[in-house]
Amino acid sequence: MEDKKKLMQEYIGQLNAASDAYYNGRSELMSDYEWDAMFDALKKLEEETGIVLEESPTHKVSEDEIVGQKEEHEFSALSLAKTKKVEDLVKWAEGKPIWLSWKLDGLTLVVTYDDGKLSKVVTRGDGHRGTNITHLAPAITGILPKIEEKGHLVIRGEAVISYDDFEQFRMESEEDYANPRNLASGSLSLKDIEEVKRRKIHWLPFTLVYCEKEINSWGVRMAWLEELGFTCVERECITHPSQEEITKTIDAWTKRVTSRENPYPVDGLVISYDDVLYAQTGSITGHHATKAGYAFKWADESASTQLDYVEWSCAASTITPVAVFEPVELEGTIVKRASLCNISECERLGIGGKGTQIEVIKANKIIPKVIKVTQTNGNFEIPGVCPVCQAPTRVQVSKESGTKTLRCTNEHCPAKQLKKFTRFVSKAGMDIDGISEMTLARFINEGWIKEYADIYRLKEHEEEIVQLEGFGEKSMQNIDASIEKARKVNAQKFLYALNIPLIGQDVAKRLLSSYTLVDLINTAKNADNEEVFAHIDGIGKEKSSTFVRFFQKEENVLMVENLLKQIQVEEVDVAPSSNRLENLVFVVTGDVHHYQNRNELKAYIEDNGGKVTGSVSKSTSYLINNDVTSASSKNQKAKELNIPIISEDEFIERFAS
Repeated sequence: MEDKKKLMQEYIGQLNAASDAYYNGRSELMSDYEWDAMFDALKKLEEETGIVLEESPTHKVSEDEIVGQKEEHEFSALSLAKTKKVEDLVKWAEGKPIWLSWKLDGLTLVVTYDDGKLSKVVTRGDGHRGTNITHLAPAITGILPKIEEKGHLVIRGEAVISYDDFEQFRMESEEDYANPRNLASGSLSLKDIEEVKRRKIHWLPFTLVYCEKEINSWGVRMAWLEELGFTCVERECITHPSQEEITKTIDAWTKRVTSRENPYPVDGLVISYDDVLYAQTGSITGHHATKAGYAFKWADESASTQLDYVEWSCAASTITPVAVFEPVELEGTIVKRASLCNISECERLGIGGKGTQIEVIKANKIIPKVIKVTQTNGNFEIPGVCPVCQAPTRVQVSKESGTKTLRCTNEHCPAKQLKKFTRFVSKAGMDIDGISEMTLARFINEGWIKEYADIYRLKEHEEEIVQLEGFGEKSMQNIDASIEKARKVNAQKFLYALNIPLIGQDVAKRLLSSYTLVDLINTAKNADNEEVFAHIDGIGKEKSSTFVRFFQKEENVLMVENLLKQIQVEEVDVAPSSNRLENLVFVVTGDVHHYQNRNELKAYIEDNGGKVTGSVSKSTSYLINNDVTSASSKNQKAKELNIPIISEDEFIERFAS
């Protein structure tokens, strides 16, 4: 018994330390996979011994430590019980109607409204007391300052950062964060509202905790929040939650995770009873309410393999260690590489040299990850020079998290620009098909790409490229064909591809609505006032200033001039080609069949004077969904608001034939 008690104490210490780091934006002490395994082992020991030691994470809520004024929650924000077995969900559902939604991987914020105005925003904290961060509300998208409802409202939601915004921030700030959640957590400890705004945090409500209206349906409650103007977590109703139906729904949502269709990081799914009163009849067990909801986490499939070598590769601002190992099959795909994140993670795992035995998974079905070293062979060596430009390297220790990362001391090293090159070749940019981020990293490491124009000169390295492992003559032919096709581009895509801070596709379109590309660049280069474009609708002072500053740097002007020698840019006509869809607002959801993708359908609507939004509201004219009869949240909302749901065929018949 004493041995088991000692082991439990060890588990509790390690789990609580890892949770503390996870919830407060510090360096990762163990992977989710390791944490879940140790948590399950602790729980099993507690069941065997009948003992629950003080501070056990099985009986308390993990706590964020956001600095600031603490206050009690009006309603306790407890954790959900978790499982990796569908049969547990079926048993819990008891045949009653349930809702399935994303388990967003961010920080829970409790937002309160009184008399139609925002009264406070409080972090979850330990579930009973949190930190008041109401002053940061203007910097968080989705927290509305005013609503039409005059009663007392308490809403729980998740503060998250999308994958795209996370990568963009890393690229522009040259700061190192392990993942979007890590960045969101660190951001909510800041005092500067403008700095928090840069992080592009979105708050998505996932439950209405309290309102003065008598609404007993969870689904109707969420739809009502959307009527008030909130963008809530995506959800789907399962009216008859059998094993078959729950499995079928989870499988469909899992495919959406692996395809990255959802822009925000998730670490599972949540099911909730539609009957709110029934959900409130549960008891409190450990650190969760038994009927408040149930979290489903994917069971990660692991495989053992042998490390071949550690490759030091290009990243947004660091030289990142990547484990290259003997290929293994995971989740139906062959995996042979996994990022090791940083030096701290390599040291934590005990990474060695060639022959080191490791275990790998695809975390949350997406990201290959080394979770354990079972036997170390040789030594882990940190390169003293950058593998790309050969300049000296230095190990940098983050003041916030204590994480050790490797940096190149050369400010202009191409290794620091990988994310920019990736955006440059992307479909939204120059649309150079067949050149992936991995391929770019390879070519940058070989020294063949130093600026954007070099991509159009890759044919000069044809003999060397065909000799690379994984390449060949056919690969080179495909790359060459894609490059030639991409020598013509419209001005909007060109501006987006340049990676000018804050200049996305919409901003580029707005700038080009008032200037030709040539006039735009010349005006920026010669501007005495950085706010010269601020008068354009949707631009403002900040975007105007960043655009002007970009074109007033000599190295950027030279880079653009070199690029323009390789390509032909066509002015874009931003005016709609017709007013056929004028004053009509569409929401598009699900798969499309006639159009290449939803973006193509969106482009058609906008080109004909219509508007496309992301969520169904009173202003929506039509919801386009090929699964007209589905019980999806968007369909439910459209039916509640009497908004027509039409298929793609019906849309084409009415508006495109």
